[in-house]
Amino acid sequence: MTEDRSLDAATQGEVAWIQVDLDAIAHNARALKGLIGERVQLMAVVKANAYGHGAVPVARTALEAGASQLGVARVAEGVELQRSGIAVPIVLLGYTPASAASVVVEHRLTPAVTTLELARALSAEVERTGAAPLPIHVKVDTGMGRLGLFPQNVVSFARAVSALPGLQLEGLFTHFATADAADKSYARHQHGLFMGVLEALRQAGFRIPLAHEANSAATLSMLETHLDMVRCGIALYGLQPSAEFAPAIPLRPALSLHGRVSRVATLPAGAAVSYGCTYVTQRPTRVALVPLGYGDGLHRLLSGRGVVLLRGRRCTILGRICMDQFVVDAEAVPDVRLEDEVLAVGGQGDEHISAEQVAAWAETINYEVTTSLLPRLPRVYLRAGRVVEVLAPLAS
Repeated sequence: MTEDRSLDAATQGEVAWIQVDLDAIAHNARALKGLIGERVQLMAVVKANAYGHGAVPVARTALEAGASQLGVARVAEGVELQRSGIAVPIVLLGYTPASAASVVVEHRLTPAVTTLELARALSAEVERTGAAPLPIHVKVDTGMGRLGLFPQNVVSFARAVSALPGLQLEGLFTHFATADAADKSYARHQHGLFMGVLEALRQAGFRIPLAHEANSAATLSMLETHLDMVRCGIALYGLQPSAEFAPAIPLRPALSLHGRVSRVATLPAGAAVSYGCTYVTQRPTRVALVPLGYGDGLHRLLSGRGVVLLRGRRCTILGRICMDQFVVDAEAVPDVRLEDEVLAVGGQGDEHISAEQVAAWAETINYEVTTSLLPRLPRVYLRAGRVVEVLAPLAS
């Protein structure tokens, strides 16, 4: 933890970095909690390093702002959070192999159980260690076609799992395939199937304390799906679940991507730029070099089409993005200087480049824009404009 450092001091010596506004994370968590109400729990989904934002700082902030559980995809992600001192339930939303049972039990993670092999391994490990009963969640495939039990198999599976010692059937969940679309008919079909499974379990004598199905899109646009808990990832980071509907609450993007100009030059007419000579200047052109590349997670598809901000002006990427750097047209910035700050995502002056805009240029989605950002980029965390933590993996 680095308390109350200035941003200049925190980024000194860095050529590129990520800034994460923890106040924005807190704002989004509070807004989501306000939407769902006190009765419904908020799970902050922090898998994939919190969508590139940094799992531990984001998790702590979301919990302070009203989240009560955390969601990850893999065992190692859950262990990282647990080892950081976080004591709330951490749900493994993805597939967990039976061979990981000892780690799951040791770190008191809450697994999604969809096979009897895993259930038996967990039960045996709880019995072997004398641990307290382990909460588990069962996932239902209501039409996503990925992980989960088919609806007609859930009751018999619940009976089999409940017969094993050391396991507590705490949760049942599913995942929507089209909740981010304007047309909610398929999502409503999935919701109906899930509610049918819950009713079948109730009639079979099971009480499920935590039924959850709503992702960010459903949380924002399908209030009937909130049930006992919602799982919010993309909305927590202030990003749009899709362009097909407007969120019911204001969201604040938390992440910005920064670099420093590492060369300023005027190329003569006829000069080639970067690998493959895909761009050739038509006239003498002032250019700036930016030390960011696909080795940092910046998509190569942005070559020749993406834009960055330099002194509050939009500058087009020229030629191909390299592993560590790219060139931009700086003709609109005659006063550009070495080590001027460049924004690849975020706001500068009156201009702003969103993750959604970058995704459109790269022919992908905003999820991939942020989750692609790699660990060699230092993460700088701010509250009220002041640096409160710096994660610099290569220096540690």
